[in-house]
Amino acid sequence: MSLTILLRCHDVEQTRAFYRSRLGFDLSDTAEGTLTAVLHGGALVFTPADLWGAAPGFTGTIYLAVPALDDYYATVKDGVSLAWPLQDMPYGSREFGIRDCNGYYLAFRQQA
Repeated sequence: MSLTILLRCHDVEQTRAFYRSRLGFDLSDTAEGTLTAVLHGGALVFTPADLWGAAPGFTGTIYLAVPALDDYYATVKDGVSLAWPLQDMPYGSREFGIRDCNGYYLAFRQQA
């Protein structure tokens, strides 16, 4: 099963720059002014539209599986706001977390 998440963003161009230059996502402009960011099959769609009558916000963490997690961490860690560093978690996952330019929490975990 694939999953795509639609999120409100503060600014599409700022979001584009962050996801391209700091996280290495593949980006494309999509329907009605949205921006789709894809990394290893995980997709996030950002819209500047106020579809929910609220500021950007999400009460959770979005997990993305990536191969070669240690290499990816070394590539991105200095250009992002780390929420937690790369570590082996007590529940069996190897992961790290960041906070993106819109305030969303993303966790990157080792792809099985």
